[in-house]
Amino acid sequence: MTIKAVITVSMILFAVIDIIGSIPVIIDIRRKVGTIHPEKVTIVSLIIMISFLFLGESILGFMGIDIPSFAIAGGLVLLFIALEMILGIKIYKDETPATASIVPIAFPLIAGAGTMTTLISLRSKYDAPTIIIGVLLNLVVVYLCLKNLGFLENLLGAAGIAIIRKVFGFILLAIAVNLFRSNLGV
Repeated sequence: MTIKAVITVSMILFAVIDIIGSIPVIIDIRRKVGTIHPEKVTIVSLIIMISFLFLGESILGFMGIDIPSFAIAGGLVLLFIALEMILGIKIYKDETPATASIVPIAFPLIAGAGTMTTLISLRSKYDAPTIIIGVLLNLVVVYLCLKNLGFLENLLGAAGIAIIRKVFGFILLAIAVNLFRSNLGV
């Protein structure tokens, strides 16, 4: 474990988790459900990521699911979220709004298929303590963003949120397409 490796892993995870790009989506979710619990989101995301880091391939293998199929399924979820962001339509409908801290924020926005696939990929190149530190650093940023969501919303304003929402919607759409392409072998 080196500082350079920790920084590299942290930056890769930061790009995949994309908490900054998710702020408009999270603000929309908060408007729909009223409250988001940053602590719950962070803890659940940590549990999902660390569990998947150590058990992901085994769990998927046990269920007969290969990594490309899992990544494509995650790409579909990202595709639908991106379409909501870009087109301003509502696809995701949660009958139990109290669960918004876990679904869709902890999973799939933060600890989604992209993050999980990245964790498996990182495992082939870096040791577990390096990856865990990278995960923890990213979750500190996630927690701070969620805890200060009102401030960020005021700072960006309605126009700023709309712009970020569209731009990151396209980025999320590109990530979804990339997941499809790279896992379909196209």
